[in-house]
Amino acid sequence: MGPARSVLLDLDGTLIDSRPGIVASCSAALRALGHDPDGALDITIGPPLEDILRALLAAYGDDRVDEAAVAYRGHYGDTGLLGSEAYPGIGAAIADMRRAGLRIYLATSKREAFARRILENLDLAAHFDGVYGSVPGGKLDHKPELLAHILSERDISASHSLMVGDRRHDINGAHAVRMLGLGVLWGYGSRDELEMAGADHLVERPADLARMVLSMLSG
Repeated sequence: MGPARSVLLDLDGTLIDSRPGIVASCSAALRALGHDPDGALDITIGPPLEDILRALLAAYGDDRVDEAAVAYRGHYGDTGLLGSEAYPGIGAAIADMRRAGLRIYLATSKREAFARRILENLDLAAHFDGVYGSVPGGKLDHKPELLAHILSERDISASHSLMVGDRRHDINGAHAVRMLGLGVLWGYGSRDELEMAGADHLVERPADLARMVLSMLSG
């Protein structure tokens, strides 16, 4: 019996479509700071929240990122996170990976407390061996640091584990800790972005996710 095989899963754009709730909470944060966002916000989902807010505030010549983050999290915790839906087939894919004996961890730049509530709301939490996200203070905001923390805390072998995500941040983070990175094509990142980041494989639909993960971890 070799080391346990583990899969680390991104959340936004990989397991769930969270754009409506994130956009609504970003709008609420801008309004809380006295701005009047006009129409739909152009938001890139995937980077840490502070990076998203910094880009939005720049259009108003405003640098109050910390204040905006507080307003965002207040709105998101109340209503925004309930605007997340699992992609069709994701629940079955996670259940298949669980049945195959994989250890399953969430690795998201979203706040850990919000991520747990989303998984519970979507009846996915029971499948996970651990849920990891960003924490107050910022030390786990970026994927390389977050993944290194998970590998260390859970005593996971990088050579027997795999990161799954939809953006270059996920692939770059995986490679930074010497893990394989699997890119999903139904999320917020493009095929070009994932290929440029050096994704080890790409998967086109959730129905193929479990098979691809198991194939990569048995290689």
